[in-house]
Amino acid sequence: MALSVVGGALLSAFIEVVFDKLASPELVNFIRWKKPDKLLQKMRSQLLVVKVVLDDAEKRQITDSNVKEWLDLLNDVVYEVDDLLDEVSTKAATQKEVTNSFSHLFNRKKIFSISKLEDILGRLDDILRQKQNLDLKDIPVENNQPWKPQPTSLEDRYHIYGRYEDKETIMKLVLEDSSDGEEVSVIPIVGMGGVGKTTLARSVYNDGKLKQIFDLKAWVCVSDIFDIVKVTKTMIEEIIQKPCKLNDLNSIQLDLWDKLRGKRFLIVLDDVWMEDCDSWSSLTKPFLSGIRGSKVLMTTRNENVAAAVPFHSVKVYHLNKLSNEDCWLVFANHAFPVSRGSGNRGTLEKIGKEIVKKCNGLPLAAQSLGGMLRRKHAIRDWNNVLESDIWELPESQCKIIPALRISYNYLPPHLKRCFVYCSLYPKDYKIQKDELILLWMAEDLVKAPKKGKTLEQVGKEYFDELVSRSLFQSSSHRTSGNYFLMHDLMHDLATFLGGEFYFRADELSKGTKINRKTRHLSFTRFSDPVSDIEIFETVKFSRTFLPINYKDSPFNNEKAPRIIGSMLKYLRVLSFRDFQSMLALPDSIGELIHLRYLNLSYTGIATLPESLCNLYNLQTLKLYCCSELTKLPGAMQNLVNLRHLEILNTSIKEMPKAMRKLNQMQNLDFYIAGKHIENSIKELRGLPNLHGSFCIQKLENVTQGDEALEARLMDKKHINDLSLEWSIRNDNSTNFQIELDVLSNLQPHRDLKSLSISGYKGTRFPEWMENCSYYCMTILSLHNCNNCSKLPSLGQLLSLRRLHISNMISVKTIDAGFYKKNDCSSVTPFPSLESLYIYNMPCWEAWVAFHSEAFLVLKDLYIQNCPKLKGDLPDHLPALQTLAIRNCELLVSSVPGTPTLRTLEISESNKVAFYSFPLLVERIEIEGSPVVESMMEAITNIQPTCLHHLSIKDCSSDISFPGDHLPISLKTLIISGLNKLKFPMQHKHELLESLSVNSSCDSLTSLPLVSFPNLIRLQITNCENMESLSVLGSDSFKSLSSFEIGRCPNFVSFSGEALSAPNLTRFIVYDCDKLKSLPNQMCTLLPKMEYLSISNCQQLESFPEGGMPPNLRIVEINNCEKLLSGQPWVSKDIFTYLKVWGPCDGINSFPKEGLLPPSLTSLQLFGFSSLETLECKGLLHLTSLRELHIQSCKKLANIVGERLPISLIKLSINRCPLLQKRCHIKDRQIWPKISHVRGINIDGRWIQ
Repeated sequence: MALSVVGGALLSAFIEVVFDKLASPELVNFIRWKKPDKLLQKMRSQLLVVKVVLDDAEKRQITDSNVKEWLDLLNDVVYEVDDLLDEVSTKAATQKEVTNSFSHLFNRKKIFSISKLEDILGRLDDILRQKQNLDLKDIPVENNQPWKPQPTSLEDRYHIYGRYEDKETIMKLVLEDSSDGEEVSVIPIVGMGGVGKTTLARSVYNDGKLKQIFDLKAWVCVSDIFDIVKVTKTMIEEIIQKPCKLNDLNSIQLDLWDKLRGKRFLIVLDDVWMEDCDSWSSLTKPFLSGIRGSKVLMTTRNENVAAAVPFHSVKVYHLNKLSNEDCWLVFANHAFPVSRGSGNRGTLEKIGKEIVKKCNGLPLAAQSLGGMLRRKHAIRDWNNVLESDIWELPESQCKIIPALRISYNYLPPHLKRCFVYCSLYPKDYKIQKDELILLWMAEDLVKAPKKGKTLEQVGKEYFDELVSRSLFQSSSHRTSGNYFLMHDLMHDLATFLGGEFYFRADELSKGTKINRKTRHLSFTRFSDPVSDIEIFETVKFSRTFLPINYKDSPFNNEKAPRIIGSMLKYLRVLSFRDFQSMLALPDSIGELIHLRYLNLSYTGIATLPESLCNLYNLQTLKLYCCSELTKLPGAMQNLVNLRHLEILNTSIKEMPKAMRKLNQMQNLDFYIAGKHIENSIKELRGLPNLHGSFCIQKLENVTQGDEALEARLMDKKHINDLSLEWSIRNDNSTNFQIELDVLSNLQPHRDLKSLSISGYKGTRFPEWMENCSYYCMTILSLHNCNNCSKLPSLGQLLSLRRLHISNMISVKTIDAGFYKKNDCSSVTPFPSLESLYIYNMPCWEAWVAFHSEAFLVLKDLYIQNCPKLKGDLPDHLPALQTLAIRNCELLVSSVPGTPTLRTLEISESNKVAFYSFPLLVERIEIEGSPVVESMMEAITNIQPTCLHHLSIKDCSSDISFPGDHLPISLKTLIISGLNKLKFPMQHKHELLESLSVNSSCDSLTSLPLVSFPNLIRLQITNCENMESLSVLGSDSFKSLSSFEIGRCPNFVSFSGEALSAPNLTRFIVYDCDKLKSLPNQMCTLLPKMEYLSISNCQQLESFPEGGMPPNLRIVEINNCEKLLSGQPWVSKDIFTYLKVWGPCDGINSFPKEGLLPPSLTSLQLFGFSSLETLECKGLLHLTSLRELHIQSCKKLANIVGERLPISLIKLSINRCPLLQKRCHIKDRQIWPKISHVRGINIDGRWIQ
């Protein structure tokens, strides 16, 4: 483990947390007994003494191991102090009787006794004595700023790589005039430390093109200690090229104003950290004397700096990392001097390129490591760097360490603790923002907010600050706005800073040892520490037990809850997420009085113990996807500090009583309105702080309108998305007036953004739904409101962008009332509506068109399953881009010819016709003979030039493409159920990239691939007459990446048995009864194939001669008995994943010795109807096998041979009753052969 620097300001912030607890009124009032009060005051004094020298200790610990050890001892004691105070505070808050309580609390027989407190004081005394011996000093804060070299405007002699486009963009911004009339434009270059901001700015600053453009130039290194006098003087000195003798700010600024007046200038402010708007305003006043076109180019790691600049013309440029190729050029330019002979350079270059990958695009890292290795000639030296953590290198030899430490050093103390906490995540892990904030809160890393803010809002500010300082980077995840990554080097830094107090269990595999100082523990599935009980004895003071499902492999350990509950008493964070075999939580969970975060998501838990409600400090309880959970504990009201209760996708039937007492609740997925007073909807009145999305279910249990009013939804102003749900039931006793009263009194606040109403039983909607004052509402959904015959007037919802209407079985007409009410006649209907979805309206007959003002911005219109809808669609949809009509058999409509239409989908709506063809349409999916015929006729005299995706299905007519040619722009063609279609083969279809033919083209017996030279994907299914692919010997299909053929009973060959597709990655063949062989020379002609699937090809006997393609990784074989009984597969085959299905009636033992390739890491066997014996001999040579899965082999009873491969870590046996029984009883003939496997799963339960 690298040197620890958990000290200094970071530890100071922790001590401040302790001071806050010591000063809390609850603790002060609770502790009135003289002796402990005096002891706690002494402890506070001791901590004050050490706190003032922490900055000096932080600086010295890198070079002085004694100081490092002293800091670690202090940190360890502060953790114990915090644990003690937390327990006392908890008991103070929960103690019913204050009288004589202290004698109870500090009884010597109790865990936190007087002797415990005295022991801590004794250790602090020792630490104070050591402080004197170490000669640690109190360094004033204003002088305690780390030195760093100031960059200059001079360029390095080394070439700048990979920044051509970046420089061109910056140059363009520098040279262009301001577009908004401002004289001065500011161009901040924002990026993480070491990415090359200064280098890029320097290159721009010294570019010869600027000499003729700017009258004046100045380069100023601003740095973190902002001194406006110094910075302004430096500008003047840069301009006049001599010292400035002025000293007062006013004189200096007047002088600079005078020098810039009437000039076009370029000023570079390098390494800017200042965020104060007033300081910026003062600094930039002289800039206003320049002329238009003047520029200020700045570099910063913090985007907030750019936001503070007092100019409108600010064009932020985010500088990204270099590619590995460009980073290698930087590295090589520093590592290989011209004078170095050839010698072993080739080997060193190979190692160097692996080193460069660790730099992860940071040129500073590449430069530093390259420069360090410049004088190293031995291969051993380069390998040592490759295999070492960069933070283990001596600071004097590696500039990347100070570069990243600077980013860290300038963080406020509270952010330092948050940053270091992230070392618990594995590298490259996508950190979920909201989740991390909850963890920070649980660990007391988020300061108590000022009035008007929540803890969560403060945590979000912390996170956003770390992002703006480039310590986190946005992920490319599909919901990337909430997912972030830590750069590998930043992760190394966080790990380096975490020292012995933070531990990832994957470090165990590297030989790193865990010790008692560890307070925060995380692990992945393949570093599961639960199997080693000694670890828990060592880390009994740990505050964090955090499994991270990094490899998407579920955790399973039934013993974990009991072990952890009994051994880790100081936990703040406890997660059993993905412990799928965990069926219950032990009662001992209630003893974890420090616990603030508990995650039981994706477990098999069916009930929760009542002792859970003893967790006074619990802030977050996550039960997501606990599908077996039917109820919450009855005393939930005791969890008065609970802020987040996640219960989506559970089977909870009703809420516990008195939920109103949980008045700190911020996020609650849903509330089930109960029939009893103690869990009725009235309980919501006590939850005023709900945020985000919220759903109220079973509203049929609300029997009076006044009950709904007491929920006080109007007061819950932080709810953004509201769902109101009635259960779907047939009940003829519904009181329609009460239903209306209930919904009327559930009126939400006016800032609501999204509303969904489902199952409402009333006959009409309340007036508030038609109120145009809901100006923030963008999404509205109405579902299963079966008794409403009319839709509410929604046209006046000014911000409504998306409207969903479905299953409104009583609605027959959508008329003018849908668009506007009489009293809102001046409002243009649906002024913002972009998407309209109308589904499953069985009685809807007419859509009365409104005047042309409606739907002016509608882009997407979906109408589905409206079988009685007649007439036509609205005829004025000027912005329509997507039109989908499905299962509207009576709708008589013509496809609109609007020029904006890009996507068209029509199915089972035979009266919709193409009277004109939308010329700019890009995607068409149509189904049914009349529609297909209509489209073919419409394009007879028109050649679509934009159509790139065409799917046509289920047309029994004798049709062909006009001119016997596909549309010239077509890239994707899907045809299905067009038996009589004559496929155009006379021409080459150059642009076609994807072709799918299913149950079509009966006349087609051979598909000439030469007609599709640029095909990427080819799928042929259910073509009974297809016999072969036609391939000329010289043809090579360089674009083809995916090939699938199936259910073609007469398919016999890949013509010539050779298919040259050098970029093919997926090859799938199934249900081709006559196919006897795969394409020959697959090894050479299909070199990039990664996935091969063969199913129900009974005549296939062997794989092609020459072996499998070299990049093959996954092979799936289903019911190909001859193939499995044939010759051993070529030994050089390197695929790693094999899945084999039966029934294979002739195989009773498997596998034969030498049959399978030794490269396998995962083997799965399914449905072998006659398999009786698993042969260890046939598996022993699989030295890389990690997973073996056997399923539905009902006759399998034996495992013969010595044992399964020693490399195996997971054995799963499902629906194999004979073998399962022997495994369960640990049969003497079976168990020794499998007992070494770390994880053994039998029918979903882990027995080991």
